[in-house]
Amino acid sequence: MHIKTLVVFSFLILFSACKKTQEIAQEEQTEQNKSQEITEQDISKLKYIEYILDSKTADIVADWPEYLQLEELIVDIKKGDLSYFNDNKKVIKLLIKELKQNIPKTLNSDSILSRILVLETKLLQLESLSNLTTTSKEELLKSIKEFLVSFSNLSFQMNKKIEFDNRSIEKP
Repeated sequence: MHIKTLVVFSFLILFSACKKTQEIAQEEQTEQNKSQEITEQDISKLKYIEYILDSKTADIVADWPEYLQLEELIVDIKKGDLSYFNDNKKVIKLLIKELKQNIPKTLNSDSILSRILVLETKLLQLESLSNLTTTSKEELLKSIKEFLVSFSNLSFQMNKKIEFDNRSIEKP
Protein backbone atom coordinates (compact mmCIF):
# COMPACT_ATOMS: atom_id res chain seq x y z
CA MET A 1 0.00 0.00 0.00
CA HIS A 2 2.87 2.32 0.85
CA ILE A 3 4.48 1.67 -2.55
CA LYS A 4 1.27 2.53 -4.43
CA THR A 5 1.12 5.86 -2.63
CA LEU A 6 4.72 6.63 -3.56
CA VAL A 7 4.12 5.71 -7.21
CA VAL A 8 0.99 7.89 -7.40
CA PHE A 9 2.79 10.75 -5.65
CA SER A 10 5.80 10.51 -8.04
CA PHE A 11 3.45 10.59 -11.06
CA LEU A 12 1.77 13.71 -9.69
CA ILE A 13 5.14 15.42 -9.26
CA LEU A 14 6.21 14.37 -12.75
CA PHE A 15 3.02 15.70 -14.39
CA SER A 16 3.13 18.99 -12.52
CA ALA A 17 6.76 19.51 -13.58
CA CYS A 18 5.86 18.86 -17.23
CA LYS A 19 2.99 21.33 -17.03
CA LYS A 20 5.28 24.05 -15.63
CA THR A 21 7.80 23.60 -18.47
CA GLN A 22 4.96 23.92 -21.00
CA GLU A 23 3.78 27.13 -19.35
CA ILE A 24 7.33 28.49 -19.34
CA ALA A 25 7.76 27.58 -23.01
CA GLN A 26 4.50 29.37 -23.89
CA GLU A 27 5.60 32.47 -21.96
CA GLU A 28 8.97 32.48 -23.75
CA GLN A 29 7.26 32.14 -27.12
CA THR A 30 4.92 35.04 -26.31
CA GLU A 31 7.88 37.20 -25.27
CA GLN A 32 9.75 36.23 -28.44
CA ASN A 33 6.74 37.15 -30.61
CA LYS A 34 6.56 40.54 -28.90
CA SER A 35 10.26 41.13 -29.51
CA GLN A 36 9.80 40.22 -33.20
CA GLU A 37 6.99 42.70 -33.75
CA ILE A 38 7.92 45.50 -36.10
CA THR A 39 7.11 48.99 -34.88
CA GLU A 40 7.05 52.37 -36.56
CA GLN A 41 10.19 53.29 -34.62
CA ASP A 42 12.03 50.25 -35.98
CA ILE A 43 11.19 51.23 -39.54
CA SER A 44 12.03 54.90 -38.98
CA LYS A 45 15.54 53.81 -37.95
CA LEU A 46 16.16 52.26 -41.39
CA LYS A 47 18.65 54.28 -43.40
CA TYR A 48 17.91 54.69 -47.09
CA ILE A 49 17.34 57.46 -49.59
CA GLU A 50 13.66 58.06 -50.20
CA TYR A 51 12.64 59.68 -53.47
CA ILE A 52 9.19 61.13 -53.88
CA LEU A 53 7.39 61.97 -57.09
CA ASP A 54 7.71 65.46 -58.50
CA SER A 55 4.56 67.34 -59.50
CA LYS A 56 4.65 66.37 -63.21
CA THR A 57 5.07 62.69 -62.41
CA ALA A 58 2.42 62.85 -59.68
CA ASP A 59 -0.07 64.23 -62.23
CA ILE A 60 0.62 61.29 -64.54
CA VAL A 61 0.43 58.73 -61.73
CA ALA A 62 -2.85 60.16 -60.41
CA ASP A 63 -4.72 58.05 -62.99
CA TRP A 64 -2.84 54.87 -62.09
CA PRO A 65 -4.85 53.26 -59.24
CA GLU A 66 -2.47 50.34 -58.73
CA TYR A 67 0.41 52.70 -58.04
CA LEU A 68 -1.76 54.64 -55.60
CA GLN A 69 -2.67 51.38 -53.87
CA LEU A 70 1.03 50.58 -53.66
CA GLU A 71 1.66 53.99 -52.07
CA GLU A 72 -1.00 53.20 -49.44
CA LEU A 73 0.73 49.89 -48.76
CA ILE A 74 4.03 51.75 -48.27
CA VAL A 75 2.38 54.08 -45.74
CA ASP A 76 1.01 51.09 -43.82
CA ILE A 77 4.38 49.34 -43.84
CA LYS A 78 6.09 52.48 -42.54
CA LYS A 79 3.63 52.39 -39.63
CA GLY A 80 4.72 48.81 -38.90
CA ASP A 81 1.46 47.33 -40.15
CA LEU A 82 2.20 44.16 -42.12
CA SER A 83 -1.36 42.83 -41.94
CA TYR A 84 -1.74 43.29 -45.71
CA PHE A 85 0.47 40.22 -46.18
CA ASN A 86 -1.59 37.88 -44.01
CA ASP A 87 -2.99 35.22 -46.36
CA ASN A 88 -3.34 37.76 -49.16
CA LYS A 89 -1.28 36.10 -51.88
CA LYS A 90 -3.95 36.34 -54.61
CA VAL A 91 -4.52 40.05 -54.01
CA ILE A 92 -0.78 40.73 -54.10
CA LYS A 93 -0.35 38.86 -57.38
CA LEU A 94 -3.34 40.69 -58.84
CA LEU A 95 -1.89 44.04 -57.76
CA ILE A 96 1.43 43.27 -59.41
CA LYS A 97 -0.23 42.03 -62.59
CA GLU A 98 -2.43 45.13 -62.90
CA LEU A 99 0.46 47.41 -61.99
CA LYS A 100 2.34 46.12 -65.03
CA GLN A 101 -0.68 46.08 -67.34
CA ASN A 102 -2.07 49.51 -66.56
CA ILE A 103 1.15 51.49 -66.61
CA PRO A 104 0.60 54.94 -68.20
CA LYS A 105 1.94 55.22 -71.74
CA THR A 106 4.28 58.06 -70.86
CA LEU A 107 5.92 55.88 -68.20
CA ASN A 108 5.99 52.67 -70.21
CA SER A 109 9.71 52.09 -70.76
CA ASP A 110 12.20 49.33 -70.13
CA SER A 111 13.80 51.18 -67.24
CA ILE A 112 10.46 51.58 -65.44
CA LEU A 113 9.44 47.99 -66.15
CA SER A 114 12.72 46.71 -64.73
CA ARG A 115 12.16 48.72 -61.52
CA ILE A 116 8.64 47.27 -61.29
CA LEU A 117 10.13 43.79 -61.65
CA VAL A 118 12.54 44.46 -58.78
CA LEU A 119 9.65 45.88 -56.74
CA GLU A 120 7.63 42.74 -57.46
CA THR A 121 10.50 40.53 -56.29
CA LYS A 122 10.97 42.47 -53.06
CA LEU A 123 7.21 42.59 -52.42
CA LEU A 124 6.88 38.82 -52.78
CA GLN A 125 9.96 38.29 -50.63
CA LEU A 126 8.55 40.54 -47.91
CA GLU A 127 5.20 38.76 -48.11
CA SER A 128 6.79 35.34 -47.67
CA LEU A 129 9.05 36.44 -44.81
CA SER A 130 6.24 38.20 -42.97
CA ASN A 131 4.15 35.02 -43.02
CA LEU A 132 6.92 32.80 -41.65
CA THR A 133 7.02 32.30 -37.91
CA THR A 134 10.74 31.54 -37.98
CA THR A 135 11.72 34.89 -39.48
CA SER A 136 13.84 37.00 -37.20
CA LYS A 137 13.16 40.67 -36.65
CA GLU A 138 16.44 41.59 -38.35
CA GLU A 139 15.58 39.57 -41.46
CA LEU A 140 12.15 41.16 -41.64
CA LEU A 141 13.56 44.66 -41.22
CA LYS A 142 16.13 43.97 -43.94
CA SER A 143 13.37 42.80 -46.28
CA ILE A 144 11.26 45.88 -45.46
CA LYS A 145 14.22 48.13 -46.20
CA GLU A 146 14.85 46.40 -49.54
CA PHE A 147 11.19 46.81 -50.48
CA LEU A 148 11.16 50.49 -49.51
CA VAL A 149 14.38 51.08 -51.47
CA SER A 150 12.93 49.36 -54.54
CA PHE A 151 9.82 51.56 -54.34
CA SER A 152 11.96 54.64 -53.92
CA ASN A 153 14.05 53.64 -56.95
CA LEU A 154 10.88 53.21 -59.00
CA SER A 155 9.79 56.73 -58.05
CA PHE A 156 13.23 58.10 -58.90
CA GLN A 157 13.24 56.39 -62.29
CA MET A 158 9.76 57.69 -63.12
CA ASN A 159 10.90 61.22 -62.23
CA LYS A 160 13.94 60.85 -64.46
CA LYS A 161 11.87 59.50 -67.34
CA ILE A 162 9.43 62.43 -67.20
CA GLU A 163 12.30 64.90 -66.82
CA PHE A 164 14.10 63.44 -69.83
CA ASP A 165 10.92 63.42 -71.94
CA ASN A 166 10.23 67.09 -71.13
CA ARG A 167 13.66 68.29 -72.20
CA SER A 168 13.66 70.09 -75.47
CA ILE A 169 16.98 70.04 -77.20
CA GLU A 170 17.29 72.33 -80.16
CA LYS A 171 19.30 70.97 -83.02
CA PRO A 172 21.47 73.43 -84.91
